[in-house]
Amino acid sequence: MSTATVIPIQAASRGCSDAPVLKERGQREVFCGLTGIIWLHRKIQDAFFLVVGSRTCAHLIQSAAGVMIFAEPRFATAIIDERDLAGLADCNEELDRVVTRLIQRRPEIKLLFLVGSCPSEVIKLDLSRAAQRLSTRFNPSVRVLNYSGSGIETTFTQGEDACLASLAPSLPAPASDAPAELMVVGTLADVVEDQFARLFKQLGLGPVRFFPPRQANDLPPLGPNTRFLLAQPFLADTAAALEARGAQRLAAPFPLGVEGTTAWLQAAARAFGVTEQTFAEVTAPARERAAAALARQRTQLAGKRIFFFPDSQLEIPLARFLSRELGMALAEVGTPYLHRTHMADELALLPEGTLLSEGQDVEKQLDRCRAAQPDIVVCGLGLANPLEAEGMTTKWAIELVFTPIQGYEQAPDLAELFARPLVRRARLSVGAPSARAVPLLPAGAARTEALPCN
Repeated sequence: MSTATVIPIQAASRGCSDAPVLKERGQREVFCGLTGIIWLHRKIQDAFFLVVGSRTCAHLIQSAAGVMIFAEPRFATAIIDERDLAGLADCNEELDRVVTRLIQRRPEIKLLFLVGSCPSEVIKLDLSRAAQRLSTRFNPSVRVLNYSGSGIETTFTQGEDACLASLAPSLPAPASDAPAELMVVGTLADVVEDQFARLFKQLGLGPVRFFPPRQANDLPPLGPNTRFLLAQPFLADTAAALEARGAQRLAAPFPLGVEGTTAWLQAAARAFGVTEQTFAEVTAPARERAAAALARQRTQLAGKRIFFFPDSQLEIPLARFLSRELGMALAEVGTPYLHRTHMADELALLPEGTLLSEGQDVEKQLDRCRAAQPDIVVCGLGLANPLEAEGMTTKWAIELVFTPIQGYEQAPDLAELFARPLVRRARLSVGAPSARAVPLLPAGAARTEALPCN
């Protein structure tokens, strides 16, 4: 096995640690937090997500998940209809009836989340009290919790943050003499989780626990001896809930690309006393394979300019990966929220002078995007189609959340997600007439064009 020394990360002279951030507050283009159910229900395999909302909420989740009508997924919507809104029915009685019928039909459910929505919050339905009442009723076979998936003031990845924060108080306390343990926090695809588990085991770290777990009754212990790594950058409330119980966050970049994954793993290795030589020997094969694969993708992406609209909170780690490992130029890096503490290591690695923006005033940002004329734009579905009509190349931000992108093995796949739209654009433009510029439709206007195939 190779004994190559791990090269420490070299930040730019200042990076963007103290860089000014353009803060905008205006019209936004985002999904709501209900979207997080799509990956959460796949991860916690005996949990059920019951949205208390409208038919629009139900249609959103069904469309996002692509669920066939004959399937029985582990999510559903308790519809708030006219009788509920008019006060002709007791919402709590109706909710109790729906939950009772659900648990009778699906006895395998061990954890039930009541998920608030814009409609349930508008009518002031107290789902926390309902969760306590139902949890007492169905204890110990089913635990009932609640969180908000409303999109009124949040972006869609905060649905996972709210879910895990609601589950954190349920984590058991470790024994008083328990040794320090590592917890990886954030939903990862099973294949990525298994890869990380193998690497941690080879490093001599263990047991390593993952939160959320695959089974609701396999909750990791949490206490002052817990050290945790964030696998996702959008878990501010979850991290605060874990730290409130004495756990310590290990500061690190996020595990995107070779550089980010190495620094992320190294933060855990150093915290648990793994030697540099052992770390280098264990990680060298995966690092070398990923670096070789990224070199092939770099030929497609080096020198290309990229513009990030704020959407998932993955924007800053992605920008770091694309600029440092693939040679892309950053026109603007927008993010819905900037948590400077959690992002400190990432910001230090961004090129000095990178334009950072937090929040959104979509019309102003569209103007900046048009002026920058980037080679590729990362944005939500609501903006991708009209930007494509204007002749720009886009990448759907939500695809970067749905796709396994963390770790060494996934680094080339992550790079290809950005190379693919550029390759497609190049092929379509060969021999084709110049693209016709089509202005963006005004807010609220119907859009009938087909979505671009990303």
